[in-house]
Amino acid sequence: MTLIGRTRARGIETLTLDSPHNRNALSAALVGELASCLADCAKDDAVRAIVLTHTGNTFSAGADLKDPPDPAALVGLLRQIVELGKPVVARVTGHVRAGGLGLLAACDIAAASTESTFAFTEVRIGLAPAVISLTLLPRTDPRALARHYLTGERFDSAEAARIGLVTTAGDDVDAVLEPILDGLRRAAPEALAETKRLLTAKVLETFDRDAADLTALSARLFASPHAREGMTAFLERRDPSWLV
Repeated sequence: MTLIGRTRARGIETLTLDSPHNRNALSAALVGELASCLADCAKDDAVRAIVLTHTGNTFSAGADLKDPPDPAALVGLLRQIVELGKPVVARVTGHVRAGGLGLLAACDIAAASTESTFAFTEVRIGLAPAVISLTLLPRTDPRALARHYLTGERFDSAEAARIGLVTTAGDDVDAVLEPILDGLRRAAPEALAETKRLLTAKVLETFDRDAADLTALSARLFASPHAREGMTAFLERRDPSWLV
């Protein structure tokens, strides 16, 4: 079963997360297939930029709790997006949760509709936003991120734009993206690659410094009693035992 749709128009390759049965959760299979599609785009001179979007009302619900990716594979996917020598643009018309926000932050530009909502839900199931911090911490307002990391509150696209999680938001996300994609089509490929290298240098420093520690933290938390209780409560649609 194919989990990533692919189309192309005037040099823009659109990769569509298409796993509706689990709200485009980051399963091992989806992470692997997306990485493969990105690698194909990186080698194709006809691709000027990549749009990453989704089917259904959810961009990504985060890690698939029934088939989670290896933390190292998720780190590899996030780094691949950051290092790719072509701009990656997120197009969001639905909801984004937990690990999906790390994917969003890895993209160079992100546009969301006003109907989109966002939440770092990890703490509510006994986890921490560990691996995804590699892309989020260098690019997002730290005071706002502290609130949203620690509370798991849901917030809207205006707040997402204010804190730097997305670049821009509007009622019609395609209208918002039109001048952005036009600008990318007008840019020289080598100039785009070198400019992206300038913009992502600090993010890659974070990967070099922290990836191993955050991968280990993620693995440790997933194996913890709190996480087992939190994930079980989530799947059983009940409150976890620590609720006060």
